[in-house]
Amino acid sequence: MRVLVVEDERLLADAVATGLRRQAMAVDVVYDGAAAAERVELNDYDVVVLDRDLPLLHGDDVCRHVVSLGKPTRVLMLTAAGDVSDRVEGLEIGADDYLPKPFAFSELIARVRALGRRATPPLPPVLERAGIRLDPNRREVFRGDRQIHLAPKEFAVLEVLLRGEGAVVSAEQLLEKAWDENTDPFTNVVRVTVMTLRRKLGDPPVITTVPGAGYRI
Repeated sequence: MRVLVVEDERLLADAVATGLRRQAMAVDVVYDGAAAAERVELNDYDVVVLDRDLPLLHGDDVCRHVVSLGKPTRVLMLTAAGDVSDRVEGLEIGADDYLPKPFAFSELIARVRALGRRATPPLPPVLERAGIRLDPNRREVFRGDRQIHLAPKEFAVLEVLLRGEGAVVSAEQLLEKAWDENTDPFTNVVRVTVMTLRRKLGDPPVITTVPGAGYRI
């Protein structure tokens, strides 16, 4: 899942981003509305966590811009104003969900995951293919009866491959979904992560390399 966090309180923004990354999400962070409007045009995000009161461009205008792009991106709006009228207004301009500050981080995670599921075609909550079973909510992976412990990026790459349902997933697509925008597109991080993932999944190999195209399970 790829997420954009838009929050002008830098400590809060960075804390939210760190917590989401620990859940194997790829997270970009900006601190004003104008930068957010640029990012949503350049990148395909599953979810935008959007503070309402932003400098340079108000969060309401950012939300309207996201909606106008016609992408499947979902918007979770954050605000210190928790009145019903504020929540209704936020939803009416196109937000998909609304979370007043202060919030429990566990609830934020749950809401982001729920919106992420709505941003993509519906799939079973537990992904299974080639003897691999991945539960995104429990963050668990099994091969047969053996539980496999993966690093966050390994988990993210495996989830993207399983969601491909047998289709070839390019290295560029894996970078887009499992890493943030600061990752060098010419890095070999995808190849290295796939290599360690193969080793942890064990034999017989289930991840196939398609020369010049990418990977598939």
